[in-house]
Amino acid sequence: MSASVKSYAAVDLGASSGRVMVGRVGPDSLELSEAHRFVNRPVRVPEGLRWDILSLYGGVLDGLRAAGQVDSVGIDSWAVDYGLLDADGALLGNPVHYRDPRTEGVAQKVWATVPAPELYAATGLQYAPFNTLYQLVADRLSGAQRLLLIPDLLTYWLTGEQGTELTNASTTQLIDPRTRAWSYDIAERVGIDLELFAPLRQPGDPAGLLRPEVLEETGLRGPVPVTAVGSHDTASAVAAVPAAGERFAYICTGTWSLAGLELDAPVLTEESRAANFTNELGLDGTVRYLRNIMGLWLLQECVRTWGDPDLGELLPAAAKVPALRSVVDAGDAMFLAPGRMPERIAEACRASGQPVPVSPAEVTRCILDSLALAHRKAVDDAQRLAGHPVDVVHVVGGGTRNALLCQLTADACGLPVVAGPTEAAALGNVLVQARAHGLVSDLAGGRELLTRTQPLTRYEPQGESARWREAQARLAGD
Repeated sequence: MSASVKSYAAVDLGASSGRVMVGRVGPDSLELSEAHRFVNRPVRVPEGLRWDILSLYGGVLDGLRAAGQVDSVGIDSWAVDYGLLDADGALLGNPVHYRDPRTEGVAQKVWATVPAPELYAATGLQYAPFNTLYQLVADRLSGAQRLLLIPDLLTYWLTGEQGTELTNASTTQLIDPRTRAWSYDIAERVGIDLELFAPLRQPGDPAGLLRPEVLEETGLRGPVPVTAVGSHDTASAVAAVPAAGERFAYICTGTWSLAGLELDAPVLTEESRAANFTNELGLDGTVRYLRNIMGLWLLQECVRTWGDPDLGELLPAAAKVPALRSVVDAGDAMFLAPGRMPERIAEACRASGQPVPVSPAEVTRCILDSLALAHRKAVDDAQRLAGHPVDVVHVVGGGTRNALLCQLTADACGLPVVAGPTEAAALGNVLVQARAHGLVSDLAGGRELLTRTQPLTRYEPQGESARWREAQARLAGD
């Protein structure tokens, strides 16, 4: 390998699987390969739904062993969840899964102390029942001396050093997006001690060196630094949006769809709160202004219920089902919990007086039409609320493999869709490491490198926009 080419291990943990990818970056090259992929299977125990964090850490170690010698390691994962440590740094139980029902009704208790409009004006975060703030209010923190968000917990086990990376911290509802620092006033009023958190880190900051025991287990030669990246996987994915200029929207697709804009400042208006948009922090002072949509979780749960049919047959069958026959609200919390997803979708269609999808193809088409409709509304609302028009929608993440969803999104939005890269979070992870080590100039430079080196597919809008407006009105009950 050329001395000007460096290798970076990107640990990218999603809600259903984890992977360790190796990015090889040179002045004019960016290649990504998979070293190891492993299942992330949450476990339901008598006390609730928990992450199997030791299995995940084992998968990370296996992946680093398979990756071979690298110049740095970075970790990103899903947001909001955390591990609690005692005074000796030992983990106090498996981290609670954000889909665990323990936060039911907690938000209303918080709002009695800090009204929802005031909370939004201070933190800019949309309402979701699993926000870290609500989890902490619901949690029993006795004995806990330290709280580490999931990627920071794994970084601690790798290096022995503790920190709280900023992009992920911004999903806790305890960060002021204007100052990009802790909101001590909000924390004090809801009874959360911010001393639980380790000091804040920025993407690109050093996060320690792999411990000797980790080097021995993985076979790597030290020293191997760990670099803080955009440790919220959406922050890394948005960093890997291959956009030029500012007039773009993005949709990070996977278990969730995160649809929105990249802005220079948060939008903290009451209208924005009512529309349930969030202001999360991104690289280089940017704000990820977006809405959470249930995403391909809907299809994943249906496929699991159906016994894992072949998607190569299911999606073409869904494409033949009449368009927009039935749609559901893909942001509705009724779809948050696992189990009975086809039945719940049928129930929602029945309750709204629409034809009830029966076959897997019909249910799949309902899901994809509904996701495209939710993408349309999020992109339209974001432009209006932020006063930020766009000319193109970039779709990144696992949903880029779903050509039908990408085409439907272009049709619904009435804008061209550029799909790719698929492994956006891992690529954004790699680019932050490469920039920290001088191989990439800045965010724009990384995106330009992505555009030149990664396969992208363009979808032009087809059909009439009127049918999408009609479906949106039908869903709204108009």
